[in-house]
Amino acid sequence: MKYSKQESRKRRHFRVRNKIVGTSTRPRLNVFKSNTNFYAQIIDDSKGITLLSASTLKMPIKNKSNIAAAEVVAAEIVAKAKTAKISEVVFDRGGYLYHGKVKAFAEAARKAGLVF
Repeated sequence: MKYSKQESRKRRHFRVRNKIVGTSTRPRLNVFKSNTNFYAQIIDDSKGITLLSASTLKMPIKNKSNIAAAEVVAAEIVAKAKTAKISEVVFDRGGYLYHGKVKAFAEAARKAGLVF
């Protein structure tokens, strides 16, 4: 049976989430990308709460779904993480391949000082 792109991503994300767990000391950094926007969250799975989030929804940039936008979201979430005293996270690529926007986001977050 052939799966759609979305179903395949969900299946990959399920496999990844079976191995990755965010704790209070190392929360999970999750990414989601849509056709129009890019989103990131830092989540504490032990308590089941979202600690921080950032997205391109209210950013004054022209194209909100390209590599440059992903890098801007990375800079914003790292700045919020530093104010919340979060320096280490576990990266959850959300079932997406580590390529393009997801890779650019991860490298920009590492460059800004987040450890994962």
